[in-house]
Amino acid sequence: MNVSATPSAAPLPEQINAHLLHTVAVDPDRASPSDLMQATAQVARAQLSKRWVATQTLERTHKARRVVYLSMEFLMGRTLSNALDALNLTQGASAGLAQHAQQLEDIADLERDAALGNGGLGRLAACFLDSMATLGLPSFGYGIRYEYGMFAQEIQNGSQVEYPDSWLQDGTPWEFPRADITYPVRFGGWVTHKNDIAIWQHAGEVAAKAYDMVVPGHGTTKVSTLRLWKAVAPAHFDLGAFNTGDYARAASTKNEFENISWVLYPNDSTPAGRELRLKQEYFFVAASMQDLVKRHLNEHPTLHNLAEHVAIHLNDTHPAIGVAELMRILCDEHGFNWDHAWALCGKTFSYTNHTLMPEALETWPVSLIQQVLPRHLEIIFRINKEFLDLAARFRPGDHEFLKRLSLIDETGERRVRMAHLSVVGSQQVNGVSALHSELLVHTIFADFASLWPKRFTNMTNGVTPRRWLAQANPGLARLLDDTLGNQWRTNLDQLKRLEDRLGDHDFANKFMAIKRANKVRLADLIEKTTGITVSPDSLFDVQVKRIHEYKRQLLNVLHVVGRYQAILANPDAPWVPRTVIFAGKAASSYQAAKSIIRLIHDVGLTINNDPRVGDKLKLVFIPNYGVSVAETIMPGADLSEQVSTAGTEASGTGNMKLALNGALTIGTDDGANIEIRQNVGDENIFIFGLKTPEVRDLRVAGYHPLNYYDNNPALRAVLDAIGGGQFSPDEPSRYSALMNSLVWGGDHYMLLADYASYVATQAQVDALYHQPDEWCRRAIRNVAGMGVFSSDRTIAQYANDIWHVTSLGD
Repeated sequence: MNVSATPSAAPLPEQINAHLLHTVAVDPDRASPSDLMQATAQVARAQLSKRWVATQTLERTHKARRVVYLSMEFLMGRTLSNALDALNLTQGASAGLAQHAQQLEDIADLERDAALGNGGLGRLAACFLDSMATLGLPSFGYGIRYEYGMFAQEIQNGSQVEYPDSWLQDGTPWEFPRADITYPVRFGGWVTHKNDIAIWQHAGEVAAKAYDMVVPGHGTTKVSTLRLWKAVAPAHFDLGAFNTGDYARAASTKNEFENISWVLYPNDSTPAGRELRLKQEYFFVAASMQDLVKRHLNEHPTLHNLAEHVAIHLNDTHPAIGVAELMRILCDEHGFNWDHAWALCGKTFSYTNHTLMPEALETWPVSLIQQVLPRHLEIIFRINKEFLDLAARFRPGDHEFLKRLSLIDETGERRVRMAHLSVVGSQQVNGVSALHSELLVHTIFADFASLWPKRFTNMTNGVTPRRWLAQANPGLARLLDDTLGNQWRTNLDQLKRLEDRLGDHDFANKFMAIKRANKVRLADLIEKTTGITVSPDSLFDVQVKRIHEYKRQLLNVLHVVGRYQAILANPDAPWVPRTVIFAGKAASSYQAAKSIIRLIHDVGLTINNDPRVGDKLKLVFIPNYGVSVAETIMPGADLSEQVSTAGTEASGTGNMKLALNGALTIGTDDGANIEIRQNVGDENIFIFGLKTPEVRDLRVAGYHPLNYYDNNPALRAVLDAIGGGQFSPDEPSRYSALMNSLVWGGDHYMLLADYASYVATQAQVDALYHQPDEWCRRAIRNVAGMGVFSSDRTIAQYANDIWHVTSLGD
């Protein structure tokens, strides 16, 4: 076989063969599927390298203003298909792999997901990097190169079991190690002061080594950079201990520091876990700050103009310590006086809040920060003092006002409020849906908004159509190309033109044929991962997201049990066959969420094996939910469950992905559901339950869930069946505590208050599904209304209104 020695100069099939020989080091005629995946990735990697070098050169030449996006999570998923599409190499790669009797889809499936995130926060960050690149915005994302990511989820006897997610065990072709980019990150010790200069005498140090992943833009040669930091112990280790056979002591120092980048979100239920998590947050922030400062000084003679050339964005509060770190760098290392440094900080940072729940806002014990970051605690105390002095001038003598504003929570154990630090240190603060942003300034940040009303704004989330339509749903993508042209990939507003096709029977037939093919693919995944056979002709009712009480997977389960009981009571009714599909991970220390997962499995075990039910109802849980699993689930869904208690979900992005792929939403008027309803039309979405003001009023008046239990016999039968052990006969009391938390424990998320409305609305779903033509019309109308939910629109708004960053063009 003729193999070119210069792969980039050859046609793409020859490039693959060349990389098989020269990079992978195998005979192209004997290459395994894994070898082919590696070689194809190397073809794309070579093109990404060229684009990265060209983009960085252009930005340096223009001394461009950059956005620096700091996030603990970047849930990137697989890269191969996305990269090939962005580089216009898909057709050539398919041809090259066909010469080896392989299909691109099968080869792409061999790639492991990059396990750099958990859920919506990390996937949003990944969508944002895609859009930054596509819009040509000079941008760097910064995070941690986790060795093991969150965890791999397995289900054993119905229970979640966590295993390390070793996504790097075979290496990855998508990262570029930067051997020359290493920064020290220091911890512990004490602080001395001499001539008004603070000197941090640290007690430990770890090296942060840079690894880059290149995120390509679509329809442009521009790329964005995701720079990830790996923790590496100092070069020396205790050779004396090693030589005497004390291998554990010799390795202890190395492990103590390198475990910082081992696992995403270590279990923080122990003191050691909490300390490690704080070290993680500071580690990646400190390395990123040093990197952006060095880059700035390479292009400019001074840091005095830093805010003119860098916009630092805090994705949630995990990187909030960056405010104190930049102050430390400016004051302690570059001689800025405090006032000048603080003014510069205030023009540089911006912050996205992702939660309205006070209990979810990150805080750290003062004592822990004193132990790990003593200099930063000093800086935080001074920021707080000067801020409270300022606030006191607005409301003299109002000590409760100042207590609420303080960066230090003085009730009980003194704790640093990281959200408060983020707000005080940022020039703009945004929520992620219209409702969320409105509630921010009336609830958790009301006092700050009274001081700085113009500091708060809204940036409704979005998703990238390249990943969540073009890649996840190629059948629908081809239909859209044939109908609209291919510009929708970078201008999702083009989808609105589908409204002209609402009466087109040929288009509708093609649309539903694609949906059924996607449901067959999803049914295959269900059988492969669970062993359960489901009918693609049933209604696929999908709730896939992190398992959490406020997301109310439990409300969905209650409805499933009620439906099961109703089928047994009236088996000859015209039931719409329904397959209820769950997926999602529970945090390893979150026992209530784990109990919900087990309940789903126990209920499913009963229903799926009851011959009286047959195919009228199935309940399945797909394990190890991640981006690649989602890419199969989203296109196959008929119904999207978005059922959080009104006023608790900041936005949601799963709701956008599902609707974009033609699922109808059943949900509360919460988060971005409201904006989806406004864009697809009230008649094309199923809204139920209490609205946010009603939730608030009911709490104020006194919520008594027992009343709902007593007055709704169907609900009472459901709760009694679960709590009484019908679905757990081997352990009848297994779910008594879970049910008691609803009836007697206050039902914090008001499942019982919304249950009747939810069941009635599910009946409306059934009625509409009995009318397939009308269901199809409303599904198409949902796709047509999703143009505004492109992450390109979101990032364009961030760039214009918050970051003031512009594209350099091609």
